[in-house]
Amino acid sequence: MEQNPAQTFVESVVGQTHNPDVLSCLANLSNDEVFTPPDVVNQILDALPQELFSNPNTTFLDPACKSGVFLREIAKRLIRGLEKAIPDLSERLDHIYKKQLFGIAITELTSLVARRTLYCSLRADSEYSIAKFDKPEGNIRFQSTEHQWVDGKCAICGAAEAEFGKKARRENKDNHAYEFIHHKNPKEIFNVNFDVIVGNPPYQISDGGAQASASPLYDKFIEQAKKLNPDFLTMIIPARWYAGGKGVDDFRDTMLHDDKICKLVDFPDSSKCFTGQVQIKGGVCYFLRANKHHGKCEVVSFRNDIPSTSSRRLLEDGMDTFIRYNEAVSILHKVRSWKEPSVVSLVSSLKPFGLRTYVKGSDKKSSDSIILYANKHVGYIDRKEIKTNLEIVYKYKIFISRAYGAGEGFPHQILNVPILGNPGTCCTETYLFIGPFETKKEATNFITYIHSKLFRFLVLLIKNTQDAPKRVYKCVPMQDFSKPWTDEELYKKYNLTDEEIAFIESMIRPME
Repeated sequence: MEQNPAQTFVESVVGQTHNPDVLSCLANLSNDEVFTPPDVVNQILDALPQELFSNPNTTFLDPACKSGVFLREIAKRLIRGLEKAIPDLSERLDHIYKKQLFGIAITELTSLVARRTLYCSLRADSEYSIAKFDKPEGNIRFQSTEHQWVDGKCAICGAAEAEFGKKARRENKDNHAYEFIHHKNPKEIFNVNFDVIVGNPPYQISDGGAQASASPLYDKFIEQAKKLNPDFLTMIIPARWYAGGKGVDDFRDTMLHDDKICKLVDFPDSSKCFTGQVQIKGGVCYFLRANKHHGKCEVVSFRNDIPSTSSRRLLEDGMDTFIRYNEAVSILHKVRSWKEPSVVSLVSSLKPFGLRTYVKGSDKKSSDSIILYANKHVGYIDRKEIKTNLEIVYKYKIFISRAYGAGEGFPHQILNVPILGNPGTCCTETYLFIGPFETKKEATNFITYIHSKLFRFLVLLIKNTQDAPKRVYKCVPMQDFSKPWTDEELYKKYNLTDEEIAFIESMIRPME
């Protein structure tokens, strides 16, 4: 007896029969867009109230469809959850696909992939589609839109006209003017009141700046989604917004003060989510925002596959960034209880002597030469080329790399090895300087402090990426630099427990 095609589909899609998941393979491919593996999608959906999937009136939107995996996994849950409310399988499928699931694809290609994933057909109006629509796109649309160019950049997303404008694009090449964020009124796209908005939005777009400069996009998808006022909003995004920076300072401030965010799950190592894809520096996170929630947030932080859970506010008093490790909060409170000034006052801003990275200096010394520390090179530069901080040149100071990565995972070194800067030395923007110090003894004693694990642990609380500008030193307190410092002395001073010390030791390795 021939089996009902709808029943065959349901058995396959909800896992009653063996069905190797091509989307798991697709999620392992390296691409400009990050594809979400099905198991991660289900972790995100698990955070939602599960009664949503038993309600025939719940509507879902993915405003950044790529593989269609979010909508497919939601479909699975609705097929099971609505079995009693709509017993007839064909009627149930027709209702779910036409009235509950909606998507906006980010490119024409991903619209086809998403339709094939959700409807089992490239065309939603074909005989092979699970639900029969009267239009080929079904409820997954792709509408080509245009950037709004102002002075060579898109006023909406920051894209570079030189790269994404009509003159620069090859024929039929996507311009990545994503409809959801370029639409003035996103409500008009479907004219549906959405209960749940989910997804994994594009993270950034080239803005034409130097060194592969890019403008963030994920924040724009989130802010646009809020305009639709869903009961629940959940997205997976890069975690680098914790520390702010280019284009996301206002977004960070809004997120950290938003008491509607009821859950935040943090992965410092992005490979724990996106296995096999390009490493996302600073990790990733997903959050759940519930319109009716007001209060603390359940923060789940993963370290070496082990989760730590705490109920707390996203912003600690006196901080302007998120402390991602739950175990670190009590340590920070103990250190800050001393009310000591921060060493940040001793740390220079970027380009401390006005010298760019490409300045190498000369190998020949002259009577007016100053020793120059450049990227992997030490040379000489004439005094007249020093643009700023000339008085610091003739003081003791410490040079420390502006950026330091050295791999993923913990324990980690966090900062590069500091260099003692004697009088008569300067550096390019590869480094910052710390100082000045009146004596060599004070400078070398400060270096012992940098070598301590507690110093670098406190830097880690703000340093979420390779970048280490002045602000990452904000949590580090000043000490008496008439003497050297050891971790044992610092642990004792701040009355840290064995558990707190063990956590620091597990996160920070000895400095090479």
